[in-house]
Amino acid sequence: MDPNKQKIINLFYLNVAGQKYNSSGYNKRHNGAEGHWLESKMGIAPNASNTPDMLGYEMKKDTRSKTSFGDWDADIALWKKNKPYQAIPRLDRDSEFLKYFGKPNVKKDGRLSWSGEPSPKIKQYNLFGQILSVDASKNIFAYYSFSKDSRSSKSELIPVNLQQENLILAQWTNILIQKRLERKFNNKGWFKCYKDSDGIYSSIGFGEAINYNSWINLVKSGVVYLDLGMYATNKRPYMTWRADNKYWDSMVIEKY
Repeated sequence: MDPNKQKIINLFYLNVAGQKYNSSGYNKRHNGAEGHWLESKMGIAPNASNTPDMLGYEMKKDTRSKTSFGDWDADIALWKKNKPYQAIPRLDRDSEFLKYFGKPNVKKDGRLSWSGEPSPKIKQYNLFGQILSVDASKNIFAYYSFSKDSRSSKSELIPVNLQQENLILAQWTNILIQKRLERKFNNKGWFKCYKDSDGIYSSIGFGEAINYNSWINLVKSGVVYLDLGMYATNKRPYMTWRADNKYWDSMVIEKY
């Protein structure tokens, strides 16, 4: 066995196994609080590094239904300095882009967001005329087509210069997203800390390294999907790439 893997297993059973997440000292409203608790238990210092968490392995915590690969922002978008069109002026993200292509959240006093219903998926257009697509060079695009937009107010809502077919809203360039993925997952692989039905950490599973070619095929098939959470007043992009836990569990090759 890889000695680094054995170290991780030993640390898990010494510091985590048999314990339940304790929110004391953590922000209970923060979705990542339990992840920070687990990192602390495993001896991982808080960081924003795009490198494997521990000894060449990326760590994931047990979740209810889906697990993320990473929160990876588009590098080209209508609201960025690096935008896809010279002829279209750069859009203000909050007051223009989210107004045209997002949706007001009635539970948040009408706060605009690009999440939920407007979030583009692979293979089929949503009601907002948006779709996710992968080209032959393995770049990922979020497209908008005016003819596919089912909103009754689209003619008044969408400016004339944006009433187009296959308008690029955002792009994840292959070279950049490949670096982000492979720096995390294509070293020694990954591991996930599992809980039992009572929420007590009880086992640890390991998966093989993941390269971009295999990952982008999962995007094409819809196994990996974009879970958007962008909203007005918050500068964070919240563009998280996830897969359901059934798929993550199918990738586990060893469990202890």
